[in-house]
Amino acid sequence: MAAWRSERRRYLFLLNETYNIYYVKGSEGHSIPVDVELEEVEPPEILYHGTGEKYVSSIDKEGLLSKSRLYVHLSSDMDTAIKVGKRHGKPVIYQVFSHNMAKDGYTFYRSVNGVWLTKKVPVKYLKKVCES
Repeated sequence: MAAWRSERRRYLFLLNETYNIYYVKGSEGHSIPVDVELEEVEPPEILYHGTGEKYVSSIDKEGLLSKSRLYVHLSSDMDTAIKVGKRHGKPVIYQVFSHNMAKDGYTFYRSVNGVWLTKKVPVKYLKKVCES
C-alpha cells in the first residue's frame, strides 16, 4: 500500500494497489466522527495549548473543550503552541499538566504528525504562561 501525507500531515492519502483505489485517512480527527486509529499514549509531564486572546475568558472558566472537533489539540513545545495561537489572533499559551491528568484517568493520544490529543482539559490542569 502506498501512502502520501498532506503538508501539515493531518491526512494520509493511501493507495490500495490491489484494487487501484485511492482514499484519505485522517490522522487527528477534526470534526468528522471517524476512527482515526489512535493508540493511547502516556503523555509527557507538560504539554502546551496555543489559542487566541478572544478565547481566554471561556478557557479560564470552562477549560479546554473539543467543541466541534473530536479532540483538544496540544503540542509538546511552546514554539508550536505560539504558531497555533497566532492563527487565532494575538496568541495566548497555556501549560497543560498532562502527567497529572493521566494519573487522574484522562486519556491521551498522539497523532502521526506529533499532535497530542485528549477529549478535554479541565481548568485545574491549566496555567496561562504566555500572553503576547
